[in-house]
Amino acid sequence: MPLQVPWPFPPAPRLPWTLASGLVTGLVGTYSCFWTRRMNRLRVHNKEVLYDLVERRQPGTPLITVSNHQSCMDDPHLWGILKLRHVWNVKKMRWTPTAADICFTRELHSRFFSLGQCVPVCRGDGVYQKGMDFILEKLNRGDWVHIFPEGKVNMSQEFMRFKWGIGRLLAECRQHPVILPLWHVGLNDVLPNTPPYVPRVGQRITILIGKPFSVRPVLERLQAENKSAVEMRKVLTDFIQSEVQVLKGQAEWLH
Repeated sequence: MPLQVPWPFPPAPRLPWTLASGLVTGLVGTYSCFWTRRMNRLRVHNKEVLYDLVERRQPGTPLITVSNHQSCMDDPHLWGILKLRHVWNVKKMRWTPTAADICFTRELHSRFFSLGQCVPVCRGDGVYQKGMDFILEKLNRGDWVHIFPEGKVNMSQEFMRFKWGIGRLLAECRQHPVILPLWHVGLNDVLPNTPPYVPRVGQRITILIGKPFSVRPVLERLQAENKSAVEMRKVLTDFIQSEVQVLKGQAEWLH
């Protein structure tokens, strides 16, 4: 399905765009901090690991955070775990692939979400599309990208194979990203996947942040074995899924 609006990002963002983007990410981030932390009961395990990577990873080193997807407002509610100094620093905030058929259907929506560093990805267009190219370039610059590799809200919470887009990003990134897995429980109680789609208060939220790792050894082995691009994407995606899935039982127990 093609993008229904013009590509939203300017080739070379000027100061007004940067200021507007900082304002949108800051305001939405502030809402998330207030709603997730103050209006609900949040427990975050190992948050210092995330803070350290957002603030102090080596210059030029990309960060990929990966998590499960429970609710259509996991992003931004998930980032209520951050400090205000993070959400008001647009250069440190995440980029994220976003469903074009939901968030990029009108010009006004497109402008808002793109200023919030959401990148349109068209379902069914595969791993080689403009949105994924854009995300890959952000990683090559050393930025932070968050991915919901299930590819959609997992309403049943059953096992769902990760989409291969993350495998492509890892196989083709010129740098070696730090990968940080997360698992959250309870965000679908904050915003249930049923009408009237109004955020709730007083819900229990548990977020478990795992240990950072790299796929460099796996990638170098695949390259030495002269694996095809398709084989590399599959192996890398399966490897990421196994690392993320380990957190599920722990997070549910902590919840």
